[in-house]
Amino acid sequence: MPGFFIFAYFAFRKNVYYDRFEIKAPEDMKHFLLLLFLISGLYLSAQETTNFSEIYPKFPECETAAYESQQQCFDQTLVNLVVSAFQVPEKVASEDYHGTLTVIFEVTEEGAFELIYQDAAYEELKEEMKRVFGQLPVIEPATYNGRPIHMQFKMPIQIPLSRNSVVDPVKREDEIRLKEPDSSEEEVVKNPVSDIRDTGLDEYDQIRSGEFTSPRYKSSINIPLSHEFYGRFDAAFNQIGLNTHSASKPFLFNEVNKYYDFQDELGKLQRSTATLAGRKLWNEHLIRFQADDYWFTIDAGFDLEIGKDFEDEEFDFTYNNTRAAIIQGGLGKNLNFYTVVYENQGRFAGYYNRYAESISPAGGDPAIVPGRGIAKEFMNDGYDYPVAEGYLSFSPGDFINIQFGHGKNFIGDGYRSLLLSDNASPYPFFKLNTTFWKLKYTNTWMSLRDVRDDVVNSGSYRTKYIANHYLSWNATKRLNIGFFESVMWENDNGRGFDINYLNPVIFYRAIEFSTGADGGNAIIGLTGKYKFTDQLYAYGQWVIDEFSSVDVFGGEGSWKNKLGFQLGLKYSKAFDVPNLFLQAEYNQVRPYTFSHNSIVLNYGHNNQSMAHQWGANFREYIAIARYRKDRWYGDAKLIIGKRGFDFVDEGSNTNYGQNIYRTEEERALETGVKIGQGNTTNSIFGSLEAGYIVNPTTNLKLFGRLIYRDFNTLQNTVSHFDNSTVWLNFGVRTDIFNWYFDY
Repeated sequence: MPGFFIFAYFAFRKNVYYDRFEIKAPEDMKHFLLLLFLISGLYLSAQETTNFSEIYPKFPECETAAYESQQQCFDQTLVNLVVSAFQVPEKVASEDYHGTLTVIFEVTEEGAFELIYQDAAYEELKEEMKRVFGQLPVIEPATYNGRPIHMQFKMPIQIPLSRNSVVDPVKREDEIRLKEPDSSEEEVVKNPVSDIRDTGLDEYDQIRSGEFTSPRYKSSINIPLSHEFYGRFDAAFNQIGLNTHSASKPFLFNEVNKYYDFQDELGKLQRSTATLAGRKLWNEHLIRFQADDYWFTIDAGFDLEIGKDFEDEEFDFTYNNTRAAIIQGGLGKNLNFYTVVYENQGRFAGYYNRYAESISPAGGDPAIVPGRGIAKEFMNDGYDYPVAEGYLSFSPGDFINIQFGHGKNFIGDGYRSLLLSDNASPYPFFKLNTTFWKLKYTNTWMSLRDVRDDVVNSGSYRTKYIANHYLSWNATKRLNIGFFESVMWENDNGRGFDINYLNPVIFYRAIEFSTGADGGNAIIGLTGKYKFTDQLYAYGQWVIDEFSSVDVFGGEGSWKNKLGFQLGLKYSKAFDVPNLFLQAEYNQVRPYTFSHNSIVLNYGHNNQSMAHQWGANFREYIAIARYRKDRWYGDAKLIIGKRGFDFVDEGSNTNYGQNIYRTEEERALETGVKIGQGNTTNSIFGSLEAGYIVNPTTNLKLFGRLIYRDFNTLQNTVSHFDNSTVWLNFGVRTDIFNWYFDY
């Protein structure tokens, strides 16, 4: 997994420039560091020095100015030119605005003026300053030891313009006394242009951020998997006639930004604030840096929740305490990186804790938090579960994107996926996306773990591999068809990753396995999507784990017919209500699907399904509604399901086909197999969530959530029994991954 570690040390003596989290060390910082090594024998007195090897940029008016006055001459000549050419926009003048327009600019080695950054209350002021700087003449550049250099400056311009000092540029005084037009008293006005570059001229000192233009939205960084966030641009990305492919996720920002302008939408949610702390809290990344050919951002993430399970008498409250560091950026135009490290502690509702402990790994750890990772015990009644994700994303051209990292992937247009979901814990992967003509071809190779006691060897979990191929084809302006294949094999005999599985030809390996050519497991599937209108489309999936045409058409319900299908409908701007999103979905998977006689070859990872959360032997109905108004949002979800569990607590070893981590050899029936067989359980899950998007850039949300879950079994066992849950939560969360509680 790629990791990115940053260690920063700042030694301050005096005169530190700090703005927008850009830090410039003082001129004599190197003296301070040297002192640490020479303290035993060297006395170094702190002093301000003047470097006589450098000469300021020169306007023609300053040719005759003495050396000591060149800086002052440059300052005042520039102010005179800017103030005389600047025309206060009508909107600004009509609102009687009094304030400051701050400009950071550079005089290049050729003597040209280049704007780097502006801070102003009105966009009109920024546009006018761009116009003025475009008219400034080319002057004699600054020099150091006779060599032309670039030099950066910071200049505040007062609005109204009458508040600025406009004087004879050749005056030599350090301070200029000026009588303002509307004042009868003199006021001291200091030179307004300040040099913000270090006179040492080291490469280190010249590393400074330019204007931040939110380059993430045009980069090949993944859009984090969040159903709520993806719902915001779902309609824009699925218009009739677009040659887009919506099933292979996560999307790249630059492939969606063509149809949904993230920067423009973000601008609509900007909250007016005058302070740096306010901008960081409400609108911006915590730390951001952008140079000519690279950029990065650093953010703190949170998931701090406090709640109550009203049916759990053992604990007074539930909680989750997640802190995260999120680092992302780009090197050049083609390479991007992303990493997030989570530190988590939590205790959840009773049903969720029981499920987490039921899938615990070998080795004594008490649980696996679903979708997150292996948990250690925390304070006797909670879980400590660290998680890390990250990747490198490289786009060598317009048609190809290559990723290597540790995270999750998803295939499908629905809330669930029967092919590849984000249900399981993160895993190492290598992914190749190729897009051309009417096709998008996704190849993903993954390294997964089997953490059961039966396969642990000398304390090490068993490794297995999966190669997924998914081909998406836009058959018409409205119809998309996708072809899926997944091939699984284990790391037997210590052979590691078998390069034979790098073959990218879809269905090639599945055909081999169907003829018994190798020891492995293969799954194939189909996807489809049809756009009725720009706001309404249907989608579906069909998964085939094992197929016997004789048994399928024989009508006897053979156990070999390991099939599943999905059918759904999405409706954006429902009933002409902006930002109202509705979704309905049906899923069913027959018993024994995704399982295998050799359990290690099942479609699972970390004791979790790589497809649907419920494994197999189920059917479910899902209804979802989402609404957003400015920064406010609300979600409602209802799931009605039927499952068939095993009676393992009664001493029976019979496998009824729900648990993919059981061998098919223990199956209950040869024929007459049907969904819900075994310990038939009916369940209802309802969820209501409402909240406020605190920071739309980082997707930080303040929310409240209410969950109702009712579980009714045919026969109560230790593992599965009748129970109901009412779980209320309040918290603040950085929403950058899907967290499912509907087990």
